[in-house]
Amino acid sequence: MITSYSKKHVIGVSLPMMIGLLAQNIVNLSDTVFLGHVGEIELGASAMGGIYYICLFTIFWGFSTGTQIIIGRRNGEKNLNAIGPVMIQGIFFLLLLAAIVLVLSHFFTGAIMRIMISSDVIWDSTMIFLKWRMLSLIFDAFNVMFRAFFVGIIKTKILTVGAFVMAITNIILDYLLIFGKFGFPEMGIEGAALASLLSTFASALFYVVYTFFMIDRKQYGFTRIMFVDVRLLRRVLKISVYMMFQYFISWSTYFLFFVVIERQGQHALAIANIIRSIYVVIFIPVNALSATSNTLVSNIIGEGRVREVMPLIYRITRLSVAIISACAVMLCIFSKAILSLYTFDISLIMESVPSIYVVSIAMVVSSFACIFFSSVSGTGNTKAAMLLEMVVLVLYAVHVYVTGACFKYPVHICMTAEIVYFLGLFVGSVLYLRLADWHKKKI
Repeated sequence: MITSYSKKHVIGVSLPMMIGLLAQNIVNLSDTVFLGHVGEIELGASAMGGIYYICLFTIFWGFSTGTQIIIGRRNGEKNLNAIGPVMIQGIFFLLLLAAIVLVLSHFFTGAIMRIMISSDVIWDSTMIFLKWRMLSLIFDAFNVMFRAFFVGIIKTKILTVGAFVMAITNIILDYLLIFGKFGFPEMGIEGAALASLLSTFASALFYVVYTFFMIDRKQYGFTRIMFVDVRLLRRVLKISVYMMFQYFISWSTYFLFFVVIERQGQHALAIANIIRSIYVVIFIPVNALSATSNTLVSNIIGEGRVREVMPLIYRITRLSVAIISACAVMLCIFSKAILSLYTFDISLIMESVPSIYVVSIAMVVSSFACIFFSSVSGTGNTKAAMLLEMVVLVLYAVHVYVTGACFKYPVHICMTAEIVYFLGLFVGSVLYLRLADWHKKKI
């Protein structure tokens, strides 16, 4: 049987997401590039504050990914009128969650970061950064749910525009507010955080306006009078809660990596932050193709074509490996030129090169591991995906602790934990897809 989800179709769905994610990640990239020319303290503080924010943001991302799976299944079933209510309930829930997180953060973030950060100057700068950055959760509640909606209905091109709105806004405001150009105050790291906040607002506003004027709201059930529907929300959470917990623990464990590196000094932390920034950009094709695999697997199961799931996964995997292998080779060849964008410090550039090589290997492994792992979630069994990742994260945490805290090896040795992590995900995902009765899962 020939599936409608051909290689061309996969590229058509994933390419706009790649472009959109690239634009979206320019927010993190521009912060790192600009602050790299301010100083190592600001660079390190933005790393600690940025990872802390992402740890909380991934709870929202996990919920939206679970919602995306449900939207994809309803789209495959042609039950379009049920999609709008799912999304609206998601926004209600995430706005409430954002309010709770912000209140708790006001009282506890300082104490948490004091435990995590040994340097007083980095702690001070991190707290200044988080004062503004945390407010972005309010607008990211809208951004992640609109992303879930457009990916779930396989109309991903608009995500490119929304992400570019965010990216361009952030770059302009970073330049103006960090360095104090054209009469704006020179705010340094505080300016980077404020720029990120305003760029997430701009993106959220774009999605709201576009959906109101350009989407058939009646077709997708947006015109129905909606209040908080506890029963529907409970069904959404049944799928999403595992992904929320999974993503939070995953990024919290990644935060552990930076905590360990921070204790080696601000120079090592600066290296780790630069590599993280590059890592995130190179990871974009994997991220986009993983989201494509997730939603197409959910759609194809909803259409009742379970036998086509594995051929689809293999097709996406081959594409992912080809793209990332090419990116990894280019990254290794031009590593010094890329690093020079972040800093003029020759020692910082030379000491970062070995980490580039480690990250390149990790990315090639991730190119097939993440496709298989996202497909596990796409079957609707998010609990199995969570349990699998929990096991792998234990291995990751032990590796980081032993290499970074016990033996205090350099950053590139500690980063080999990424290779261990992705290999573990791949093995576990293959076993699940081969042995489990995932095709019987109802959502």
